Amino acid sequence: MPLDDLPDWLAPWCHDQLGSEPVGVLFESRSMSVVFGLALADGREVVVKARPDEGRAASCVAAQARVAERGFPCARPLTPAIGVGSLAVHAEESRPGGALLRGDSPEVAVRYATVFARLMAELAEVTVAPPLPNPRWVGWDHTGPGVWPAIAELDGRDQGAVPGYVVDTARRVRRRMSAADLPCVLGHADFEAQNLRWHGGNVWAVHDWDSLAWQPEAALVGAACGAFASASPPTLAPIESSAAFLAAYQDVRGRRFTREEQEIAWAAGLWPAAHNARWEAVHGDPPVSCEAVRVQAAERLRRANA
Repeated sequence: MPLDDLPDWLAPWCHDQLGSEPVGVLFESRSMSVVFGLALADGREVVVKARPDEGRAASCVAAQARVAERGFPCARPLTPAIGVGSLAVHAEESRPGGALLRGDSPEVAVRYATVFARLMAELAEVTVAPPLPNPRWVGWDHTGPGVWPAIAELDGRDQGAVPGYVVDTARRVRRRMSAADLPCVLGHADFEAQNLRWHGGNVWAVHDWDSLAWQPEAALVGAACGAFASASPPTLAPIESSAAFLAAYQDVRGRRFTREEQEIAWAAGLWPAAHNARWEAVHGDPPVSCEAVRVQAAERLRRANA
Protein backbone atom coordinates (compact mmCIF):
# COMPACT_ATOMS: atom_id res chain seq x y z
CA MET A 1 0.00 0.00 0.00
CA PRO A 2 1.56 3.38 -0.99
CA LEU A 3 2.00 5.98 1.72
CA ASP A 4 -0.19 8.35 -0.27
CA ASP A 5 -3.12 5.95 0.18
CA LEU A 6 -3.03 6.14 3.98
CA PRO A 7 -5.86 8.10 5.64
CA ASP A 8 -5.10 11.80 5.87
CA TRP A 9 -5.22 11.74 9.66
CA LEU A 10 -2.73 8.90 10.14
CA ALA A 11 0.67 10.56 9.54
CA PRO A 12 -0.11 13.58 11.78
CA TRP A 13 -1.50 11.22 14.42
CA CYS A 14 1.71 9.17 14.41
CA HIS A 15 3.78 12.35 14.69
CA ASP A 16 1.72 13.62 17.61
CA GLN A 17 1.38 10.34 19.51
CA LEU A 18 4.56 8.45 18.58
CA GLY A 19 6.95 11.27 17.74
CA SER A 20 7.67 9.95 14.26
CA GLU A 21 5.89 9.71 10.91
CA PRO A 22 5.37 6.67 8.66
CA VAL A 23 7.91 6.08 5.89
CA GLY A 24 6.57 2.71 4.78
CA VAL A 25 3.50 0.47 4.96
CA LEU A 26 4.23 -3.09 6.07
CA PHE A 27 0.65 -4.31 5.73
CA GLU A 28 -2.98 -3.29 5.87
CA SER A 29 -5.89 -5.38 7.11
CA ARG A 30 -9.57 -4.48 7.08
CA SER A 31 -12.30 -6.24 9.00
CA MET A 32 -14.27 -4.74 11.86
CA SER A 33 -11.11 -2.69 12.50
CA VAL A 34 -8.62 -1.20 10.07
CA VAL A 35 -5.08 -2.22 10.98
CA PHE A 36 -1.92 -0.65 9.55
CA GLY A 37 1.58 -2.04 10.00
CA LEU A 38 3.90 0.93 9.66
CA ALA A 39 7.62 1.58 9.44
CA LEU A 40 8.40 4.89 11.16
CA ALA A 41 11.11 7.37 10.29
CA ASP A 42 12.91 6.65 13.58
CA GLY A 43 13.33 2.98 12.65
CA ARG A 44 10.50 1.52 14.71
CA GLU A 45 7.84 -0.79 13.33
CA VAL A 46 4.41 -0.29 14.87
CA VAL A 47 0.81 -1.34 14.38
CA VAL A 48 -1.98 1.25 14.38
CA LYS A 49 -5.58 0.07 14.84
CA ALA A 50 -8.67 2.14 14.14
CA ARG A 51 -12.28 1.04 14.70
CA PRO A 52 -15.68 2.64 15.22
CA ASP A 53 -15.86 3.80 18.83
CA GLU A 54 -18.66 2.04 20.72
CA GLY A 55 -17.17 2.98 24.08
CA ARG A 56 -15.31 -0.34 24.42
CA ALA A 57 -11.89 0.53 23.06
CA ALA A 58 -10.47 2.37 26.08
CA SER A 59 -11.04 -0.59 28.40
CA CYS A 60 -9.77 -3.14 25.86
CA VAL A 61 -6.51 -1.27 25.25
CA ALA A 62 -5.97 -0.59 28.96
CA ALA A 63 -6.44 -4.29 29.78
CA GLN A 64 -4.09 -5.32 26.98
CA ALA A 65 -1.45 -2.93 28.30
CA ARG A 66 -1.66 -4.33 31.80
CA VAL A 67 -1.37 -7.99 30.82
CA ALA A 68 1.50 -7.13 28.46
CA GLU A 69 3.29 -5.39 31.34
CA ARG A 70 2.90 -8.58 33.37
CA GLY A 71 4.65 -10.60 30.67
CA PHE A 72 1.70 -12.18 28.89
CA PRO A 73 2.54 -12.88 25.22
CA CYS A 74 0.77 -10.07 23.38
CA ALA A 75 1.70 -6.81 21.71
CA ARG A 76 2.29 -3.94 24.14
CA PRO A 77 0.15 -0.85 23.47
CA LEU A 78 2.16 2.31 22.89
CA THR A 79 -0.78 4.68 23.32
CA PRO A 80 -4.22 4.55 24.92
CA ALA A 81 -7.29 4.52 22.70
CA ILE A 82 -7.64 8.03 21.30
CA GLY A 83 -10.66 9.50 19.52
CA VAL A 84 -10.19 10.52 15.90
CA GLY A 85 -13.57 11.65 14.65
CA SER A 86 -15.87 8.65 15.05
CA LEU A 87 -12.92 6.26 15.42
CA ALA A 88 -10.98 4.95 18.41
CA VAL A 89 -7.30 4.65 17.48
CA HIS A 90 -4.31 3.22 19.28
CA ALA A 91 -0.78 2.11 18.43
CA GLU A 92 1.00 -0.98 19.68
CA GLU A 93 4.38 -2.57 19.21
CA SER A 94 4.78 -4.92 16.27
CA ARG A 95 4.92 -8.57 17.29
CA PRO A 96 5.34 -10.44 14.00
CA GLY A 97 6.15 -14.08 13.45
CA GLY A 98 4.93 -17.34 14.87
CA ALA A 99 2.78 -19.94 13.19
CA LEU A 100 -0.84 -21.00 13.36
CA LEU A 101 -1.51 -24.07 15.45
CA ARG A 102 -4.04 -25.97 13.39
CA GLY A 103 -6.17 -28.91 14.39
CA ASP A 104 -9.22 -29.67 16.50
CA SER A 105 -8.14 -32.82 18.32
CA PRO A 106 -8.45 -33.15 22.11
CA GLU A 107 -4.66 -32.83 22.34
CA VAL A 108 -4.70 -29.51 20.50
CA ALA A 109 -7.66 -28.41 22.61
CA VAL A 110 -5.63 -28.91 25.79
CA ARG A 111 -2.86 -26.66 24.45
CA TYR A 112 -5.32 -23.91 23.70
CA ALA A 113 -7.12 -24.35 27.02
CA THR A 114 -3.85 -23.97 28.91
CA VAL A 115 -3.22 -20.61 27.24
CA PHE A 116 -6.80 -19.48 27.82
CA ALA A 117 -6.58 -20.36 31.50
CA ARG A 118 -3.40 -18.32 31.81
CA LEU A 119 -5.04 -15.43 29.95
CA MET A 120 -8.10 -15.47 32.20
CA ALA A 121 -5.91 -15.59 35.32
CA GLU A 122 -4.06 -12.49 34.10
CA LEU A 123 -7.27 -10.63 33.31
CA ALA A 124 -8.60 -11.45 36.77
CA GLU A 125 -5.92 -9.06 38.09
CA VAL A 126 -7.06 -6.22 35.82
CA THR A 127 -9.67 -3.63 36.76
CA VAL A 128 -11.21 -1.64 33.92
CA ALA A 129 -14.69 -0.43 33.08
CA PRO A 130 -16.63 -3.34 31.52
CA PRO A 131 -16.06 -3.26 27.73
CA LEU A 132 -19.72 -3.10 26.76
CA PRO A 133 -21.57 -3.78 24.56
CA ASN A 134 -20.11 -7.24 24.19
CA PRO A 135 -18.93 -8.36 20.73
CA ARG A 136 -21.81 -9.35 18.50
CA TRP A 137 -20.69 -12.97 17.99
CA VAL A 138 -21.11 -13.57 21.74
CA GLY A 139 -24.13 -11.28 21.92
CA TRP A 140 -26.56 -13.74 23.49
CA ASP A 141 -26.99 -11.18 26.29
CA HIS A 142 -28.28 -8.37 24.07
CA THR A 143 -31.27 -6.39 25.32
CA GLY A 144 -33.12 -6.00 22.04
CA PRO A 145 -36.19 -7.88 20.84
CA GLY A 146 -35.90 -11.20 19.07
CA VAL A 147 -33.26 -13.88 19.10
CA TRP A 148 -30.34 -12.05 17.52
CA PRO A 149 -28.58 -8.82 18.47
CA ALA A 150 -29.06 -5.97 16.00
CA ILE A 151 -26.45 -6.31 13.23
CA ALA A 152 -27.30 -4.11 10.26
CA GLU A 153 -25.28 -6.06 7.69
CA LEU A 154 -27.14 -9.25 8.63
CA ASP A 155 -30.58 -7.89 9.51
CA GLY A 156 -31.03 -6.35 6.07
CA ARG A 157 -30.62 -9.70 4.31
CA ASP A 158 -33.10 -12.51 3.75
CA GLN A 159 -33.64 -14.15 7.13
CA GLY A 160 -35.60 -16.90 5.44
CA ALA A 161 -32.27 -18.30 4.27
CA VAL A 162 -31.30 -19.16 7.86
CA PRO A 163 -32.13 -22.81 8.63
CA GLY A 164 -34.80 -23.27 11.27
CA TYR A 165 -32.54 -25.46 13.36
CA VAL A 166 -30.01 -22.62 13.61
CA VAL A 167 -32.63 -20.18 14.86
CA ASP A 168 -34.04 -22.76 17.27
CA THR A 169 -30.56 -23.49 18.61
CA ALA A 170 -29.86 -19.80 19.18
CA ARG A 171 -33.22 -19.33 20.90
CA ARG A 172 -32.65 -22.24 23.28
CA VAL A 173 -29.08 -21.15 24.03
CA ARG A 174 -30.18 -17.60 24.79
CA ARG A 175 -33.02 -18.78 27.03
CA ARG A 176 -30.70 -21.10 29.00
CA MET A 177 -27.94 -18.56 29.42
CA SER A 178 -30.26 -15.71 30.32
CA ALA A 179 -31.67 -17.84 33.15
CA ALA A 180 -28.26 -18.17 34.81
CA ASP A 181 -27.21 -15.96 37.70
CA LEU A 182 -23.42 -15.91 37.52
CA PRO A 183 -21.05 -12.98 38.09
CA CYS A 184 -19.41 -11.40 35.06
CA VAL A 185 -15.66 -11.22 34.57
CA LEU A 186 -13.31 -9.81 31.94
CA GLY A 187 -12.30 -12.26 29.23
CA HIS A 188 -11.21 -12.72 25.63
CA ALA A 189 -14.25 -13.47 23.46
CA ASP A 190 -12.58 -14.29 20.13
CA PHE A 191 -10.18 -17.03 21.16
CA GLU A 192 -9.73 -18.59 17.74
CA ALA A 193 -6.69 -20.20 16.13
CA GLN A 194 -6.44 -17.29 13.71
CA ASN A 195 -5.82 -14.92 16.62
CA LEU A 196 -2.89 -16.82 18.13
CA ARG A 197 0.65 -17.51 16.93
CA TRP A 198 3.03 -20.17 18.23
CA HIS A 199 6.73 -20.90 18.29
CA GLY A 200 6.98 -24.67 18.56
CA GLY A 201 5.11 -25.70 21.67
CA ASN A 202 4.93 -22.19 23.12
CA VAL A 203 2.41 -19.50 22.40
CA TRP A 204 4.11 -16.43 20.91
CA ALA A 205 1.24 -13.97 20.62
CA VAL A 206 -2.44 -13.62 21.40
CA HIS A 207 -4.03 -10.99 19.18
CA ASP A 208 -7.42 -9.26 18.86
CA TRP A 209 -7.75 -7.61 22.25
CA ASP A 210 -10.56 -5.49 20.81
CA SER A 211 -12.67 -8.59 21.46
CA LEU A 212 -12.66 -8.52 25.25
CA ALA A 213 -16.05 -9.09 26.84
CA TRP A 214 -17.80 -8.84 30.20
CA GLN A 215 -19.65 -12.11 30.77
CA PRO A 216 -19.67 -15.06 33.20
CA GLU A 217 -16.42 -17.01 33.23
CA ALA A 218 -18.21 -20.18 32.18
CA ALA A 219 -19.70 -18.40 29.16
CA LEU A 220 -16.31 -17.11 28.05
CA VAL A 221 -14.68 -20.51 28.49
CA GLY A 222 -17.57 -22.16 26.69
CA ALA A 223 -17.27 -19.85 23.70
CA ALA A 224 -13.52 -20.52 23.57
CA CYS A 225 -13.92 -24.30 23.80
CA GLY A 226 -16.14 -24.25 20.75
CA ALA A 227 -14.17 -21.75 18.68
CA PHE A 228 -10.51 -22.48 19.46
CA ALA A 229 -9.87 -24.37 16.20
CA SER A 230 -11.37 -21.72 13.93
CA ALA A 231 -9.22 -20.13 11.28
CA SER A 232 -11.03 -19.40 8.04
CA PRO A 233 -13.84 -20.16 7.70
CA PRO A 234 -14.85 -20.42 11.37
CA THR A 235 -16.26 -23.68 12.61
CA LEU A 236 -17.26 -25.54 15.78
CA ALA A 237 -14.79 -27.90 17.44
CA PRO A 238 -15.80 -31.55 17.94
CA ILE A 239 -17.66 -32.27 21.16
CA GLU A 240 -14.88 -34.45 22.58
CA SER A 241 -12.37 -31.66 21.98
CA SER A 242 -14.56 -29.07 23.67
CA ALA A 243 -14.86 -31.45 26.63
CA ALA A 244 -11.05 -31.77 26.76
CA PHE A 245 -10.72 -27.98 26.64
CA LEU A 246 -13.18 -27.51 29.52
CA ALA A 247 -11.45 -30.15 31.66
CA ALA A 248 -7.97 -28.77 31.02
CA TYR A 249 -9.06 -25.20 31.73
CA GLN A 250 -10.45 -26.19 35.12
CA ASP A 251 -7.31 -28.19 35.92
CA VAL A 252 -5.04 -25.25 35.21
CA ARG A 253 -7.23 -22.79 37.10
CA GLY A 254 -7.51 -25.19 40.03
CA ARG A 255 -11.29 -24.92 40.36
CA ARG A 256 -14.05 -27.21 39.19
CA PHE A 257 -17.08 -25.65 37.59
CA THR A 258 -20.41 -26.08 39.30
CA ARG A 259 -23.14 -27.97 37.49
CA GLU A 260 -24.69 -24.68 36.36
CA GLU A 261 -21.33 -23.43 35.07
CA GLN A 262 -20.84 -26.66 33.13
CA GLU A 263 -24.24 -26.21 31.52
CA ILE A 264 -23.58 -22.56 30.69
CA ALA A 265 -20.24 -23.46 29.13
CA TRP A 266 -21.87 -26.01 26.85
CA ALA A 267 -24.59 -23.56 25.87
CA ALA A 268 -22.10 -20.75 25.22
CA GLY A 269 -20.10 -22.86 22.81
CA LEU A 270 -23.08 -22.97 20.48
CA TRP A 271 -23.81 -19.25 20.25
CA PRO A 272 -20.81 -18.18 18.11
CA ALA A 273 -21.41 -21.20 15.88
CA ALA A 274 -25.05 -20.21 15.44
CA HIS A 275 -24.00 -16.62 14.70
CA ASN A 276 -21.52 -17.88 12.09
CA ALA A 277 -24.14 -20.22 10.63
CA ARG A 278 -26.54 -17.29 10.24
CA TRP A 279 -23.79 -15.29 8.51
CA GLU A 280 -23.11 -18.16 6.11
CA ALA A 281 -26.78 -18.61 5.29
CA VAL A 282 -27.63 -14.99 4.53
CA HIS A 283 -24.44 -14.53 2.48
CA GLY A 284 -24.75 -17.81 0.60
CA ASP A 285 -21.38 -19.05 1.89
CA PRO A 286 -20.45 -22.73 2.15
CA PRO A 287 -22.38 -24.14 5.16
CA VAL A 288 -19.43 -25.03 7.40
CA SER A 289 -20.89 -23.75 10.68
CA CYS A 290 -24.42 -24.62 9.54
CA GLU A 291 -23.41 -28.25 9.20
CA ALA A 292 -21.54 -28.27 12.51
CA VAL A 293 -24.60 -26.85 14.30
CA ARG A 294 -26.87 -29.36 12.58
CA VAL A 295 -24.71 -32.29 13.68
CA GLN A 296 -23.75 -31.17 17.18
CA ALA A 297 -26.57 -29.01 18.52
CA ALA A 298 -28.71 -31.75 20.04
CA GLU A 299 -25.92 -33.17 22.19
CA ARG A 300 -24.55 -29.79 23.19
CA LEU A 301 -28.03 -28.58 24.13
CA ARG A 302 -28.54 -31.75 26.18
CA ARG A 303 -25.33 -31.07 28.11
CA ALA A 304 -26.47 -27.47 28.56
CA ASN A 305 -29.85 -28.58 29.94
CA ALA A 306 -31.37 -26.38 27.27
